[in-house]
Amino acid sequence: MTEKQIKKRSKNSFKRGEDGLLASHEYIFNDDGSIDWRAMIGQEHLFPNKNWFQLRSQDVPNSIDGLRDDQLLIKLSGIKELARLRGFSDVSYKVVKCELDHVAVVCRITFLPNYETDGEPVVFEDMANASLNNTYDFGQNFLETIAANRAFVRCIRNFLNVHIVGSDEIGPPASAQKASAKPSLSPQSMLESLFDGDFDKFLSTLREFWVDKVYKHDSASSWKQFSDIPVKEARVLVKLVKEK
Repeated sequence: MTEKQIKKRSKNSFKRGEDGLLASHEYIFNDDGSIDWRAMIGQEHLFPNKNWFQLRSQDVPNSIDGLRDDQLLIKLSGIKELARLRGFSDVSYKVVKCELDHVAVVCRITFLPNYETDGEPVVFEDMANASLNNTYDFGQNFLETIAANRAFVRCIRNFLNVHIVGSDEIGPPASAQKASAKPSLSPQSMLESLFDGDFDKFLSTLREFWVDKVYKHDSASSWKQFSDIPVKEARVLVKLVKEK
């Protein structure tokens, strides 16, 4: 295949017919004539939902054969593939809440017109959040990204009526949920971890902030340990320390 043929084929793969569907792709339809988007998900994008089985003390299957939608998870790659097949012209995000321990994001997508929408574009949006309670491991350092991915996933699958939960939407694994003896990470504990538990080292930094007029709090002199620091102040200090 020559370079010219490759370019021609690549261009044609994005061409849509009068019905708004990709001319280069075969679609699967429901009995009522609508597109069965669930059936359009390739098996390479699906895998067993470990949490579903572990919470019921059942072995996790090695394949997805015979599993129901509620026993499956879909990868972000599968959601992106559905978005490409459906077609969209715009994706935007709005952060409605952004704190150190909780971020909420709205994803707004303008879908291209097709026969299902009477030839009109449709705008759809959905919201998702990420917090220290529904994330785990290194993911707790990227709450904004996780919230945005979750909002995108929900926007796509809810608009297309796909009931398989996205892998980006799930929280801690069942094993972590059962080990509830481990407390959630608090702003005070986050601050403590930044100083390796050394409160004297923290006080030294606090004095630097005071001298440099970066931060000052009237009750700071009464703080004897990290747990004495009010939650609101701990959040502010975590941000300042990270910036420093």
